[in-house]
Amino acid sequence: MKKIKSLILTGYGINCEEEMAAAYELAGADARIVHLSDIFADRIAIHDYQILNFPGGFSFGDDLGSAKVLGNKFKFKPMASGKRFMDELQQFLSDGKYILGVCNGFQALVKMGLLPNTGGNSDQEATLTHNDSGKFEDRWVRIRVNEKARTPYLNGLDFFDVPVRHGEGKLIFKDEEIRTAVLKQNLNCLEYVDKQGDSTAEYPLNPNGSELNCAGLTDPSGQVFGLMPHPEAYLSLYNHPDWGKKKRKNPDISEEGQGLALFKNIIEKLK
Repeated sequence: MKKIKSLILTGYGINCEEEMAAAYELAGADARIVHLSDIFADRIAIHDYQILNFPGGFSFGDDLGSAKVLGNKFKFKPMASGKRFMDELQQFLSDGKYILGVCNGFQALVKMGLLPNTGGNSDQEATLTHNDSGKFEDRWVRIRVNEKARTPYLNGLDFFDVPVRHGEGKLIFKDEEIRTAVLKQNLNCLEYVDKQGDSTAEYPLNPNGSELNCAGLTDPSGQVFGLMPHPEAYLSLYNHPDWGKKKRKNPDISEEGQGLALFKNIIEKLK
């Protein structure tokens, strides 16, 4: 059986591509890291892959707001062929394939209009802005999976720990109509929670103050999934700050990090 092929974009300040590639390799896929210039020059075709990934980082230095420049580049810049990258993405999704964005990649998907995309026309319906704390947040959080989440990345998951590292992670919806549609369609697939597992706006459990305590979104198809926390940074139990305590309490605990489950899920789905 051929391996699932996962394409990971890099360049212009993206800096989490190696972790993303490691996640897919550990999950059993072939992962390839490609500079965005190769995509726009038509040297690499996204259609040769089943998964397209937008990793975290600081694209264009976040100078005009996190991932705004990158999102505009994706949406409007013509490729060497004259096609728009956005049109290529639409074809990619029409072919039944999947897109993942983490942190800066999530911001780009939101600002391109691919998330939450309740209207289906890729208009921007939300944004991500400065954390309520007014500073960069580098901490571990606990998140809860919406049991009605549409993305196969989250199959069988309920709660998991994961690190965040962002300065602009506060999700704000365009208006009440969009917010209601997100809730009605269960697009709010991940929430920050407290120790009891209840959705929370309390800092630092919610590290940024996002509306709906949202840590991640899907589009209505479930093929586009984005989240602010970094599952690719929790591939081993030993990544966790409390791994020693966890192992003492449960000597037989899996040495896989909880973040790896997301990548195993999508590979299993595509197989």
